[in-house]
Amino acid sequence: MNDFAPGRPVVLRGGTVLPMDARRQVLAGADVLVEGDRIAAVGPALQVPEGTAEIDATGGIVMPGMIDTHRHMWQTAIRGYGADWTLTQYFVWFYLEHGKLFRPEDVHAGNVLAAVEALDAGVTTVVDWSHGLRTVDHADAAADALQSVPGRYVLAYGNIQQPPAEWTAAPEFRDFVRRRVTGDDMFGFQLAFDVLGDPAFPERPAFEVARELGAAVTTHAGVWGATSDDGIRLMHDHGFMTPGTVYVHAASLSADSYHRIAATGGSISVSTESEQSAGQGYPPTWAVRLHGIPVSLSMDTSVWWSGDLFSAMRATLGADRSREHLEAHAKGGTITHCGLRAEQVVEWATRGGAHALGRDDLGSLEPGKKADLVLIKNDHSPVSFPLLHPYGHVVFQAQRGDVHTVVVNGRVVKHEHRLLDADLAAARRQVEATVEHLRSAMGEETWQKGMNPDIPETKILDNPYTYTDYRSSSTHSL
Repeated sequence: MNDFAPGRPVVLRGGTVLPMDARRQVLAGADVLVEGDRIAAVGPALQVPEGTAEIDATGGIVMPGMIDTHRHMWQTAIRGYGADWTLTQYFVWFYLEHGKLFRPEDVHAGNVLAAVEALDAGVTTVVDWSHGLRTVDHADAAADALQSVPGRYVLAYGNIQQPPAEWTAAPEFRDFVRRRVTGDDMFGFQLAFDVLGDPAFPERPAFEVARELGAAVTTHAGVWGATSDDGIRLMHDHGFMTPGTVYVHAASLSADSYHRIAATGGSISVSTESEQSAGQGYPPTWAVRLHGIPVSLSMDTSVWWSGDLFSAMRATLGADRSREHLEAHAKGGTITHCGLRAEQVVEWATRGGAHALGRDDLGSLEPGKKADLVLIKNDHSPVSFPLLHPYGHVVFQAQRGDVHTVVVNGRVVKHEHRLLDADLAAARRQVEATVEHLRSAMGEETWQKGMNPDIPETKILDNPYTYTDYRSSSTHSL
């Protein structure tokens, strides 16, 4: 008999529960009862229906499933390839040269691997910032992959090889939306494109399509050398900044742009590891907090970084505190109390993501909410005890190997540290075929050189897009 058969209630017993509600409670020795796709109850010694499957959470932490609001999942097929890249090298490799080599089956391979990887790390919802959708066949492959894995996903449809005004107007794009965007609770939809700051505002038609479709826009904003305050002003002046808009990175913006984002109710997806390493700008949480803008976390791409949010939380707390100490030292002072606490970054990884997606049924463990949750427990690890500061333990001590159980929409998808019903061998075969295709198409010398490619002077650009000749020094100054 399957202990976690569909429809069978599940209870996690005796864990330290982080409900991530407005009070930021810590419930010691508490239970979480799941019935159907919802959380039925949270509390000590719960009475449960007969036949409920029980999971021993003693000594562990039960928290909401984590939410990643910006991940280029298709790029996971070449995990780690760009570990030594700068942002310019990334732009040239994917946008200008080799991104065109990815076939629909390669997008599918990357998405499947990324989706499985997310579940393994306790990330139950991912926004697939899918800007490699050169054709609708690519888009169908991306959607097929996401819907083959039992997580919760949002397809943020994008195409870096065409102007946003062009691909959003194509009949085949409209047909895709009609066929695939059906209101499925597990499969959301956004539009993904950037605003370059060209006064002609060539992205306007794409915003109009988003408005017509009722789809939120997610955009890389405040990326040093690519997007700037000019794009924010254009969006604001034309009325396209909405509460559903997600501004990714926002790392090199002025106070004026932060004011506009705050005033229009948008949120910022911070990819700290990316910003630290690639060069979009210093991770902006220190500035964003000053303006009261909602924050979510993301890991960007496995071409460089890990696919879990433990490292994202850890890096974010470290970067924010480092900036705070540095500024104090420059003035001859010192910091006596941290401005950003562990509980806040855990909140950004859960409730923050739910807020960014407009999903008030996600991100916390409360009766009636969707049953997306994670048990962090590892009885075989000396790092699992003592459990004194649960929020701090999640941020600084836990890692993907400590994810014991993952539940998505009431379904147990990982238990006792093993994914259930995941065909890793098939995922490996798909990815190996993609790598072989790319190496063959590029040639071995180019493939090897691509891990640290030379950049011709003519390709050091203000932005990596080719649909406008607009260039501006504003992308290089604060």
